[in-house]
Amino acid sequence: MKLTDKILLKVSAAILGTVATVATQKLLASGWEFVTGEEPPEPGDPEVSAGAAFSWVLASAVGYGLSQLAVQRATARMTTKRGGLPKAHPLQFKI
Repeated sequence: MKLTDKILLKVSAAILGTVATVATQKLLASGWEFVTGEEPPEPGDPEVSAGAAFSWVLASAVGYGLSQLAVQRATARMTTKRGGLPKAHPLQFKI
């Protein structure tokens, strides 16, 4: 893989990650407001109930995790299509 292709892939991955993060933030906040009718809570605020704080943290973790997985898979496909990393093969150990 040429140096320009490597740089292009890294820049593309950074842009894709940034866009995915912003979109995930907006989607999570909108979803929370749609379901609860309130803005997302600040988990560290002592005035916020523990249930609301835990629910928001759990929803955020799942949302960001799925977003991160999607970005990683997309960049892996881009890399493979450009002749970069070969497809992964599972490790096999003999004991």
